[in-house]
Amino acid sequence: MLSRIAESLYWIGRYLERAEDTSRLLDVHLTLLLEDPVLDEETTSLVLLRVMGIDDEASPDHQTVLRMLGWDETSPTSMVAAFQGARESARRSRETVSLEMWEAINTTWNMMRGNRLQHLPAHRACQLLRERCAVVVGLADSTMSHDEGWHYMMLGRSLERVDMTSRIIESAAYNADSPSAWTQTLRACGAHHAFIRTYRGAATDAQAAEFLLLDRLFPRSLLASLEQAQQALVALETLPRRGRRPDPGLPSQTGLGAVQGRAGEAHRMLGRARAELEYGSLEEMMQTLPERMSQLQRTCSQVNDAVSTHNFDGAGQAVWRAGVR
Repeated sequence: MLSRIAESLYWIGRYLERAEDTSRLLDVHLTLLLEDPVLDEETTSLVLLRVMGIDDEASPDHQTVLRMLGWDETSPTSMVAAFQGARESARRSRETVSLEMWEAINTTWNMMRGNRLQHLPAHRACQLLRERCAVVVGLADSTMSHDEGWHYMMLGRSLERVDMTSRIIESAAYNADSPSAWTQTLRACGAHHAFIRTYRGAATDAQAAEFLLLDRLFPRSLLASLEQAQQALVALETLPRRGRRPDPGLPSQTGLGAVQGRAGEAHRMLGRARAELEYGSLEEMMQTLPERMSQLQRTCSQVNDAVSTHNFDGAGQAVWRAGVR
C-alpha cells in the first residue's frame, strides 16, 4: 500500500476516535458542573484544559471549554477540528475509502461546519457528533475490505483510544473529591451500563477505575485498547495475501517474533505499557494515577513516532504534540 494512503487511513482512525472521545469528555464535564453545585467551575475547567494539553488559559469558564473543545474550528483540540481532520484524511484516500463511508463523513462535516453545532444545546451537539462517528465507523466496518488499510485505521483508532481514555481517567483523578466524578467518568467512556451489570450496582471508585483500566471485555478499557493496537501492528506485519490461504506446510511467523525494526519497537512499548497495567498493583496505581496516565500518553506519542517512521517515511510524516497533529 502507498505510504500516503496508509498514513491517511491511520489518521482517519485517530481523528474519528478523538472527535468522539472529546465530545464525551466535554459532555460529561458540563454534566459534572450541573450536578455538583459546590464544584469550582474555574478550577475544574482549568484542569480539563490542561489534561487536553492547553496551558495558556488563565481563568477559563465553561464557555471557554465549549469553545476550545467544542466548535471552534481553529482550535486544534476541538471535536469539530478533529472531525475536519478525519474528512481531509478521507479526501486524500478516496480511492481506498468506501463510497458509503465518504458520504457519511462528508454529510457530517456539512452538518457542523461554520459553527452550526453552536446553535444546538451543548449536550445535543455532543450526542450528535458521537452518533455520527458511530455511523462512520460502522460503515467502515461493513463496507471496507479488512485488509492492510483497515488495520492501519484500527491501529490509529486503538492508539487514540488509549490516549483519550487515559486523559478522561486523569481528569477524574484530579476531580476525585466530587462524589459523582467516577460515575461521570464511566459515562464519558460509555462504560456506565456495562459497569453496573458487571458489579451489580454495588461498587466503589476503585472498582470503577479498575474497570476502565483492566476490564478485557469492555472495548474502551485501557487494557483492551492496548491489546487491539498490538494486534493491529502484528496483522500489518504478518497479513496474508488475498486469494488462497498460505500453504500449511510452509513455516510462518506470528506475534512479536514477526514484527521487526521500528514496528517491533512500537510493539514492545505497547507491550510494556500493557504489562505495567496488567501486572501492577491497583492500590499503588490509584495513588499515582495522574502520573501514570501522563506516562501512558507519552508512550502513545512515542508509539506514534515509531509507527510513522516505519510505515509513513517519505509521505510527509505527521507531528503529534498534546493530541494535535
